[in-house]
Amino acid sequence: MITTLADETAAAALIASPKPAWLFKHSATCPISGAALEEIENYLTAHPGTPAGMVVVQSQRPLSNWVASTLKYTHQSPQLFLVKGGAVLWQSTHWSITAAAMAKATDSAVAG
Repeated sequence: MITTLADETAAAALIASPKPAWLFKHSATCPISGAALEEIENYLTAHPGTPAGMVVVQSQRPLSNWVASTLKYTHQSPQLFLVKGGAVLWQSTHWSITAAAMAKATDSAVAG
């Protein structure tokens, strides 16, 4: 299950997670972002207990900007990050956000 992050404190905690966690920047009005969210939810259903947070860019613009600045990635939406211990292990945007890509990224992160 993906949780909407409330503020910078919640986002920072997710980014600093000691185990791999997902951070999704979601556009509530974009059909590509809707498809990406469905892929993420499919992945999370198959991997229960995986930490995952979401920022809705339309209603959380300051937080979205904070994430872009903190992670040092140009803002895009949809945009998905795999983070751990304050570092970005993997990131993807748009149609490249799939459950299969997430599984591959997680496998690489765990193996690394």
